[in-house]
Amino acid sequence: MSSSDPGRPSVRRLFAAVLPPASAVAELRKALAPLRALPGAPDLRWTGPEGWHFTLAFYGEVPEDAAPELEARLERAARRSEPFALRVHGAGHFGGRALWAGAAGGLDTLRLLAERADAAARRTGLPMEEHRRYTPHLTLARSRGAADLRPFAAALAGFEGQRWEAAELTLVRSHLPVSGVPGEQPRYTAKRAWPLGG
Repeated sequence: MSSSDPGRPSVRRLFAAVLPPASAVAELRKALAPLRALPGAPDLRWTGPEGWHFTLAFYGEVPEDAAPELEARLERAARRSEPFALRVHGAGHFGGRALWAGAAGGLDTLRLLAERADAAARRTGLPMEEHRRYTPHLTLARSRGAADLRPFAAALAGFEGQRWEAAELTLVRSHLPVSGVPGEQPRYTAKRAWPLGG
């Protein structure tokens, strides 16, 4: 369903996330540079630093009229959650599909915030996927087919990013590629952000 279809309700593709600060992004960007020289690197679709985030809950296409309630519930979830220490840490992969960086620090608080962001959507009446244990990750690259991502994950496994304070819950809008240009990435814009602890 598209927001441009006449006669259909307007929708936006949304998710809740914790965004890393510019200093953490710069540090990770520097650590990734050597990975781009590894065999197979040109075949991967590398996500740009402007797209790096820790997704808490993915909502998909949210009807415009449901957004105010979702935002009110996310604001309450943020207010009930205290700021916490976080850092980008290590790496892993989801099969041969996606390479990611992990997280360390206040993971219990991060998981609780993810549960609250998920619950906010369910209470708003949005259809959500089956609830699974939250695995914090920041997607670095995707494969067009099945790729051996183990060398990339191994090269970044020892990465220990700087500690920073996660102090906001952000509602992000995802703009899917529309140009048809190969390799075009989704664009993300922060729609609203709420301070943790209120």
